[in-house]
Amino acid sequence: MKYARMLKVTVLGLIAVMLSSCLTVEKKEYTFELTGENSGKLTIRYINIMSVMDDGKDVTAQDFAEIIDKYINGDQLEQDFPGAANIKTRLYEQNGQLCGEVTLDFPSLSAARLYQYDKNSPLMMCISAAYDSETYVSSNGSYGNDYMPVVFWPAGSRKLTVTTSVSAPDETSLSLAGEYRKWKEKN
Repeated sequence: MKYARMLKVTVLGLIAVMLSSCLTVEKKEYTFELTGENSGKLTIRYINIMSVMDDGKDVTAQDFAEIIDKYINGDQLEQDFPGAANIKTRLYEQNGQLCGEVTLDFPSLSAARLYQYDKNSPLMMCISAAYDSETYVSSNGSYGNDYMPVVFWPAGSRKLTVTTSVSAPDETSLSLAGEYRKWKEKN
């Protein structure tokens, strides 16, 4: 009995370590363009993708490799946005910072993480449901509040924008722009 409990705790600890990542981003910009009744195109811009030191160690090379393996060459975005099609990614440098962009077509509001109760109700996006512990910064809609972190747009809106913050750079943050430059030279 004691052995089984210890094994369970050890396995949970290993899973937590494997799932933890040292990648973060300063802010994200979402643009939803509705092209059909409930379908459209989503663009997400990741501004200042950074690595966070792991116990004081620089892990930028490993973190950049994770971006390439999971997001550029892998299927992480297909997992994050089931039902999405035409997923395209790109990395670029802007103002000395590594940035990324994802574009995808969504066949339904739920595939883009939006919600609308009925066609007369506002379109909604829950900020707290975002993966990266995002905090609302601005949008072209109306923001509920910290107790109801939802952005609302009037029914019939065709272009929805939201900017969120994820992680402010600090002394433990390291730019991935150098790793990007090395990768770009080889590719």
